[in-house]
Amino acid sequence: MMNQLIKTELVDKMEKTLLTLDKNLKGLRTGRASVNLLDPVVVEVYGSRMPISQVGTVSTPDAKTISVQVWDKTMVKTVEKAIADANLGLNPSSDGQLIRMSLPIISEERRKEMVKIAGKYGEDAKVALRNVRRDGMDALKKMEQAKQLSKDEHHDQSEEIQKLTDEYIVKIDDMVKNREKEILTT
Repeated sequence: MMNQLIKTELVDKMEKTLLTLDKNLKGLRTGRASVNLLDPVVVEVYGSRMPISQVGTVSTPDAKTISVQVWDKTMVKTVEKAIADANLGLNPSSDGQLIRMSLPIISEERRKEMVKIAGKYGEDAKVALRNVRRDGMDALKKMEQAKQLSKDEHHDQSEEIQKLTDEYIVKIDDMVKNREKEILTT
C-alpha cells in the first residue's frame, strides 16, 4: 500500500491538473455560446485589472448570444473595449448597461485550429501529470535512502504511482476527445 500522505498529495495535484485542463478546454469556442468564453477577458477598472465576471453578470440568453450586464454604467465602454481587445472574434454592442455579442459561425478551418489547440492543452496537462509522478517517485527514493522503505516497497509503490498516472492520462485523453467532438459538431 502506497504511503497515504504521498498518495493523497499526488491525487490532489492530479485533480488540479484536470481542473485546469477543463477550464482551458471550456475557453475554446464551439458553435454554442458559453459564459466561459469570456474567462480570458480582463477589464481595467479603477486602476486595477479584474476578470469580467467581477464587473458584471455574464449570461447566455440563447445558444448563439452572450450578454454582460455591467454593474457600473460608467464602465460599459471599458468592458466593451476589453471584450473587443481580447481577440475572441466577438463584436460587442451595448444597450444601456447590457452588452450583447452574437457568436459568428465558425469556419471549418477555425474548428480544425481549435482542435489542435485542444490537443496542445491535453499534452500540457500530460506533462504536468508526469511532473507530479516524478515528484512522487523522488519522494519514494528519498524515503528509501532514509531507510523508511525497503527496495521491494519502493518498487511496489512506484508501480502504484505509475498506475495512478496512467488512469489520469486516460481521463485527460477522454476530456480532450469529447471537447474535440463538440468543436467539430456544434
